[in-house]
Amino acid sequence: MLLPDADADALADRILSAADRAASIPPVTDERQDFDLSAAYQVSSRITRRRIARGERPVGWKIGFTNTTIWDEYGVHAPIWGPMYASTVAETGASAGPGACPIGPLVEPRIEPEIAFRMAALPHPGMDDRELLSTVGAVAHGFEIVQSVFPGWRFRAADTVAAFALHGCYRHGPFVAVGAADRERWLSMLAGFAIALDRNGVEVDRGIAANVLGGGPLTALRALVNGLSDYPAGYDLRVGDIVTTGTVTRAFPVSAGERWSTRLTRLPLPGMDLRLV
Repeated sequence: MLLPDADADALADRILSAADRAASIPPVTDERQDFDLSAAYQVSSRITRRRIARGERPVGWKIGFTNTTIWDEYGVHAPIWGPMYASTVAETGASAGPGACPIGPLVEPRIEPEIAFRMAALPHPGMDDRELLSTVGAVAHGFEIVQSVFPGWRFRAADTVAAFALHGCYRHGPFVAVGAADRERWLSMLAGFAIALDRNGVEVDRGIAANVLGGGPLTALRALVNGLSDYPAGYDLRVGDIVTTGTVTRAFPVSAGERWSTRLTRLPLPGMDLRLV
């Protein structure tokens, strides 16, 4: 159900203020039993408008809770989405040594290795994998640093939607073009790759493409495309957007000073090497 405008505005202000102050607030669902996904995307849209009004520029989308192996851990059992901004997305890792990413402004940050697409055309609902891939101009690998303004990562799905879909920032490597002649190979690779995740040189987890909604990153893109008409978040999917498709491994709490890196197999993308500051 939709909230009265005054209530939606008040929640948008409260959540945005908490993030700006790197502060925690109780989950909205603790206080309002009527706070469902429709209401959450209503609040998300208002937050998007506020961020644009203060000068932030949307550059794409994050899709969250696509890793079905960790749904029970978080009590969320379907994907969510929200905009990303020029202020939260950057390419890193082109120079020698690890890239740097500040996490001080984030609340209870966690790290997630993900695959991202750069859209060359607009997809539409009902597309199969081949059709979806024809709208993808390039593919990259990166780390999303997610955050939760709700203490201890305790929330329900609607809470996470309203709070930026938990997006904090995204750091990615170079995009690799997907040519028309290579699409069959990319279809196979995107459904069959693996990622190993290291913290300070020690492996902490491994994940495979199938962890992402059972079919890989294109399956996550389909969920976004099919769901946006029912649950918009104040920004339209556009040509040139970056869409990051959710974590392939578990999400791990992070601290300043740590170095996180990945090793990819069966994907022609470099691993990430990132130092958190």
